[in-house]
Amino acid sequence: MVLPNEASKRLEGKYTAMVVCWFLGNGCLFSWNSMLTIEDYYVYLFPNYHPSRVLTLVYQPFALGTLAILAYHEAKINTRRRNLFGYILFFLSSLAVLVLDLATSGKGGLGTFIGICIISGVFGVADANVQGGMVGDLSYMRPEFIQSYVAGLAASGFITSALRLITKAAFENSQGGLRKGAILFFAISSFFEFLCVLLYAYVFPKLPVVKYYRSKAASEGSKTVASDLAAGGIQALPETDDVGSKNQERLSNKELLLQNIDYAIDMFLIYALTLSIFPGFLSEDTGKHSLGSWYALVLISMYNVWDLIGRYIPLIKPLKLESRKALTMVIISRVLLVPAFYFTSKYGDQGWMIMLTSILGLSNGYLTVCVLTSAPKGYKGPEQNALGNLLVLFLLGGIFAGVTLDWLWLIGKGW
Repeated sequence: MVLPNEASKRLEGKYTAMVVCWFLGNGCLFSWNSMLTIEDYYVYLFPNYHPSRVLTLVYQPFALGTLAILAYHEAKINTRRRNLFGYILFFLSSLAVLVLDLATSGKGGLGTFIGICIISGVFGVADANVQGGMVGDLSYMRPEFIQSYVAGLAASGFITSALRLITKAAFENSQGGLRKGAILFFAISSFFEFLCVLLYAYVFPKLPVVKYYRSKAASEGSKTVASDLAAGGIQALPETDDVGSKNQERLSNKELLLQNIDYAIDMFLIYALTLSIFPGFLSEDTGKHSLGSWYALVLISMYNVWDLIGRYIPLIKPLKLESRKALTMVIISRVLLVPAFYFTSKYGDQGWMIMLTSILGLSNGYLTVCVLTSAPKGYKGPEQNALGNLLVLFLLGGIFAGVTLDWLWLIGKGW
């Protein structure tokens, strides 16, 4: 039986927590999406280096390798330090992009491109710390928090795309307009990442609903939440006796993975398919159309808008797909989008391409939320944290596979 006071703590600060989760999700990808969204600037600066593909290919091994190590040692890692380290790294690396551009006066060249690639790798390390840490942390709380966090991830793409369209329109006819837009982007990005550091450090741990779920996780044996509890004004729970220790026993990472291998493969397939098309193919392989230099930006913006919409659809319970078999079947069926994009780029007009890009974004967002909110159900706090890390590991594995497969579009194009 749940006591009334306990029930109220479960809900107190819920909506504030959802808003903070949205901002923290946004901050996780805001810097990286800023880099992706100003691809037209980098294509102009580095025309021979395929930046839309190379930067993503540099980013992913760092993200995947770092998260593999963190997921393996997840049970011993201080979640608060991990997430703060990630957000601070995002802030410093966003600032570094800005400083590099100002220091080189917006000139291209191999040296500058290598500098951008190094910063891209640092973004990958920061992403592994934050995305795995936050999804793991939120997996033992309310499903709405995970949904809000992953909606924030998508919103970062939507906001950066909207800002890019505005800056392109404002600066297009001015001298050095592309560069001015890019500088504005990373100034905004640096400020936003600093805001996320403050929100995670001082606001999130003090919300009653967050303290409740972290205390619950600690009582179930989680050792990763001690610093977060202390930041919220709660002392770490005392060591329990032998009987309590038996109740706190948890499944190993291997056991969790075996029980949820379908969800893990689902996450891999969702992002392998999406990243084999977005953003490389959309940036470089859709031909020339009446929209001219706006075409790639419009496609990326439509993807981001529908990805965001897709992440809110599961909030309507009748529309949420929870059957494990049905989820897997729908995810596998998305492979049909590959020939659809291929033939549309050759024979279709821009209206069909925009529609296909919208379907790609909508399905990506919707299926991500369905998997991440369904998988942790029925497990104890420490197990949900570990499972969240494992699912993000497969998500990043899918992204890495996708950006590698994206190079196949270049076959027969003389590169």
